Amino acid sequence: MSKKPSIPKGTRDFSPAEVARRSYIINTMKRCFATYGYRPIETPSFEKSETLMGKYGEEGDRMIFKILNSGDYLSKVDDDAYTGKDSGKLTALISEKALRYDLTVPFARYVAQNQNDITFPFKRYQIQTVWRADRPQKGRFREFLQCDADVVGSKSLWQEVELVQLYDAVFSELKLEGVTIKLNNRKILSGIAEVIGEEDKLIDFTVALDKLDRIGEEGVKTEMLSKSISEDAIEKLQPLFSASGDASEKLAMLKELLVTSVIGMQGISDLEFIVDSISELKLRSAKLEIEVTLARGLNYYTGAIFEVTPPKGVQMGSIGGGGRYDDLTGIFGLKDVSGIGISFGLDRIYLVLEDLDLFPETVSANTLVLFINFGESEALYAVRAITKLRNLGIAAELYPDAFKIGKQMSYCDNREIPFVVLAGSSEIEANTFTLKNMKNGKQETVSFNGLLKALK
Repeated sequence: MSKKPSIPKGTRDFSPAEVARRSYIINTMKRCFATYGYRPIETPSFEKSETLMGKYGEEGDRMIFKILNSGDYLSKVDDDAYTGKDSGKLTALISEKALRYDLTVPFARYVAQNQNDITFPFKRYQIQTVWRADRPQKGRFREFLQCDADVVGSKSLWQEVELVQLYDAVFSELKLEGVTIKLNNRKILSGIAEVIGEEDKLIDFTVALDKLDRIGEEGVKTEMLSKSISEDAIEKLQPLFSASGDASEKLAMLKELLVTSVIGMQGISDLEFIVDSISELKLRSAKLEIEVTLARGLNYYTGAIFEVTPPKGVQMGSIGGGGRYDDLTGIFGLKDVSGIGISFGLDRIYLVLEDLDLFPETVSANTLVLFINFGESEALYAVRAITKLRNLGIAAELYPDAFKIGKQMSYCDNREIPFVVLAGSSEIEANTFTLKNMKNGKQETVSFNGLLKALK
């Protein structure tokens, strides 16, 4: 007995209707990206392991899919490495490539590699698949499409302001109102680590804090204790966990907490500029909010960080995120090139739009009219008309077989094709077509021009 076919966990097939809806989101993003001056690039689906490893922290590195070397990949492994069962050492010997974890690190590699051909500041968008060996759950997959917009070669805070506006533009075009763009700054987190006396535990501190929405305050504190962050230091963090109020109130709290930290006060100054600028410029449908516990667990962030959450009442995690990285290209030999980027979570945005019934009815990519097949001569007559319609941009098709009309009509219903054309011997003799509206059942006899007018 043959085994039932299946796909790997965390991956999906997409139906024609789903592809059409995903294309609607992607095309909306592309229009907005282009309006803001971002240009598309693409990079390989896999990179050298050395390009990716060590850029995402310990947790990120564990989620990178490694690719086995081609051929006899065990031939270079000596007995000691094999019997020692050290996965780290063994992996380095049998795998030299890995599937990309995100688009930012490959982008940094691209910029460093092509620096002589790039005009800075360089603004790019990239919409490609990434892979993560994560635990699959609703809105979280092991293979998914990432949609990024980045600019490198400028430290100006106007880039942060522009990316907030870009988020707002995309969600406004998708008619997704009530989205919250959460804002913080890694300089503030560095300042906090400084004032609580745990500067050397900055990465452990931010990784734990980044899980606040998943494991709660007590869970974060427990993880910090497990990373040897002292109880006294954690006690000093309480103002963060209990922070409330508007932007000015949160900034006032941070100023009091970080008054002795130079880098922390720089972060506050950056936030004030962004918040004041957006307040002056106004957003169309999103709202900007300071989130003092927002950490973003990726190690390469150095300045402003963003996270986007859906409207209240929608059970979904973040639908976007990003931040400033001051020297990501430095790891590839291109020093002192600051960049900032944001990412859109296409899959989660799809689920939110579906949940809120925000996909337009016109999104479904579908045939507009089906010609019934009555036989060879009738089919030729139909195909002549179909060819003219297609040349005019109208999606039309012929049922391929001269089956019973009931079966052909059922096919039309199942495909949700709105119009049917019946062209038998009497229509051929009169050079006409019988057009039936499948929604209301009405039908009329028309010339080709009449058919064209009705379908347009």
